[in-house]
Amino acid sequence: MSTLFKTFKYRFKEAPVLTPWTVREILSSTPAGEIHTSLDMGLSKEKVYVDEDYVMIRGSKVHVEEFKKALAEEAVYAILDGSLFKIAKACEGHYYKLKPVTPNTAPTIEIDGIHMHRILDVTPWKDSEVKVKLLSIRRGCRVLDICTGLGYTAIWALKFGAGEVLTVEKDVNVLEIACFNPWSRWLEDSRITIVVEDALKVVKHLADNSFDRIMHDPPRLSLAGELYGLEFYRELYRILKPRGILVHYTGQPGYRSGRNVMAGVKNRLEMVGFTVRKVSEALAMVAYKGQEHYLA
Repeated sequence: MSTLFKTFKYRFKEAPVLTPWTVREILSSTPAGEIHTSLDMGLSKEKVYVDEDYVMIRGSKVHVEEFKKALAEEAVYAILDGSLFKIAKACEGHYYKLKPVTPNTAPTIEIDGIHMHRILDVTPWKDSEVKVKLLSIRRGCRVLDICTGLGYTAIWALKFGAGEVLTVEKDVNVLEIACFNPWSRWLEDSRITIVVEDALKVVKHLADNSFDRIMHDPPRLSLAGELYGLEFYRELYRILKPRGILVHYTGQPGYRSGRNVMAGVKNRLEMVGFTVRKVSEALAMVAYKGQEHYLA
C-alpha cells in the first residue's frame, strides 16, 4: 500500500490550545496571579500566570489584548511564537476551521461552514465512540477506517482492541488541522496508517477478504456521492472478510424534504450482498457479510 499511495505521518504539535471558554476564564482572572486551567481542551490542567497586561503560558508571554481579540469568533487558538493563532486554514477556495462545541471536550472540524461531526445532544468524541462500538471489534482485528477526519473513529478502533487500522483521508488540509488538535494526538501510533487519497481509488487496490471490520463515515451525500454508490459498496463487500462487519454512518440528510437517504443506502448495501440493519439512534447502518449474522 505504501508504494501505491502517499501516506501522512501524524505528529501532534504539542502547542498550548485554547478554547473560547479558556480565554474567558483567563480574562476573568486578571490580575489573579495564578490559575489552573486546561491548555488541551479538557484532557488535563496546568498553571497559567496572569497579570494586568500579560499571560504566561508554558514560557510564552502573551499580551492580554490578544486574548480579548480572540473572543471575536468562536474558534480554537494555539500559542505559537508567543502569539495566538486561530487553528484554521484557507486553501483552494475552501475554509477549514477547528470548531469548539462545548467546554473541555473534543472539537469538530468545519469545512466551508459545515461541521463534520454530530454536535446536537452529543459530542464528536462520544458520537465516534457510539459508531465504533457498533463494529463489535475483537482484539487484533484489522480495521479499515474511511474518511479519517480528525481521527476519532480510528482512535476508538484501537481503544476497542483493533490490532491495525488503515485510515483513508483525501484532504491533507484536514490532517494538518488535526495535528493541532489535542484529541487527535493518539493518531501518533504505529498501529495506524494514514493514506492520503480518494477512498474509491484506494479500495480498488486492497486485497479480497483483507479486513475484519470497516468503518465508513463519509461526508454527506451531496458532498461525496461516489462514497454512497453501488461500485464503492461492491468494493467494500469484496475486501471485507466473511463474517466481517461494516458500519456506515449516513446522518439524516433529506429528512426535511421527505427523502429517505438511509433507505437508499440500505437497499444498495443489500444489492451487493450485505445483510443490513438500521441503527436509528446512531444514524447508521450495520452491514454483515454472511447470512449467519442475519438479525430479524
